[in-house]
Amino acid sequence: MGTPPEPLRDASSRPGSRRGGHRTNRRAAAGRRSFASSLKALDALAASGARVSVHVADLDTDKIVLAGDDFLTSPIGGLGILPLLIEVAARFDDGSLDPLEIVERARIEQVEGAGVWRHLRAPALPLCDLAVLAAATGDSLAVNLLLDRVGMESVHARINSLGLERVALLDRLRDRRGPDHAPHFALGSARELAGLFAAMVNTSLVNAAVSAQVSEWLSLNEDLSLVASATGLDPFAHEDDHGLLFVNKTGRDAGVRAEAGVLAGPRAGVAYALIVCFDDLSIAHRLRAHDAFRTLGVDLMEYVY
Repeated sequence: MGTPPEPLRDASSRPGSRRGGHRTNRRAAAGRRSFASSLKALDALAASGARVSVHVADLDTDKIVLAGDDFLTSPIGGLGILPLLIEVAARFDDGSLDPLEIVERARIEQVEGAGVWRHLRAPALPLCDLAVLAAATGDSLAVNLLLDRVGMESVHARINSLGLERVALLDRLRDRRGPDHAPHFALGSARELAGLFAAMVNTSLVNAAVSAQVSEWLSLNEDLSLVASATGLDPFAHEDDHGLLFVNKTGRDAGVRAEAGVLAGPRAGVAYALIVCFDDLSIAHRLRAHDAFRTLGVDLMEYVY
C-alpha cells in the first residue's frame, strides 16, 4: 500500500500566519481568510477515489495558505508545455533562436488535438506565432513544432537548470498513445508548478525578459473553465477594470484536470496549482472535478479581494 494522502490544510489551521507590522490591516486580513469550501470540495473528491494535489502560496509573504499532497508527481496534460515555453523564450532572449524563423506545418506528423492551426489555410508560421498559439489555445501542432525545433534535450536541460525535480516533459502530443510511447505527455507537482508561476511574476524565471515574455504568452490563454471560471473574465479578452491580475495555464487528459497560475487583487496575490486525477466514468464524475476547481477559484477570489 502507498503512503496515505496528506490531509488538506489551510493557513488558519497552522500557527505563525501573522504578517509583519509594515503590512496594512486591510491587506493583512487576507491571510486570515478561510479556504473551508475548497477543503470540503477537495476532501470529497479524494474520498471518492480521486488523487488531489493542491498548493496555494501568498505572493507577498511566500506563506503557504493551502496545501495537500503538493509534492506528488502527477500527469498534467497540456500544462506541461510551461517548461517548453520557458526554453523558447530563453532562446529568443539570448539570440540562439530567431522569433521570426518560419516553420512549415507539414514538417511534422499531423495531430488532431487542441488548437486552431490545423483549421487555418496558412501552411507556415513564425516561431513567435507558434508560441502564442501554444499558450493561448494549447495548439497541438504548434507545441510539437516548437518541441521539434528546440529539442527535447534542451527542454530537459532547462528543467534541470530551474531546479525542478518533479516536473518532466516526456513526449510530444499524440492523438493516441501506444505501448511504445511514454504513458503521458508531461508530469508535475502542484508545489513546483505554483513555484514557477511565482517566479514568473517576481521576474526570476531565468531573467526579467524571459519572465515577461512567458507571462505575456500565457496571459492570452483562452481556457478559463476551471479555477479561472470564478474570475468572471472574458476568455477571449482578459482585460479587466477591477484591479485583477491573472495569468494561468490548464492541462487536460483522460481523467486528468490541472491548472496553475497567479491571481492578484487589491488585498493580496497568490500563486496556485491544483491537479486532480479521477475516474472519468461519466459526465457526473467529470463535472464533480470541475466544480472543485471552481470552488477553489471562488476562495482565491475572496482571498485576493
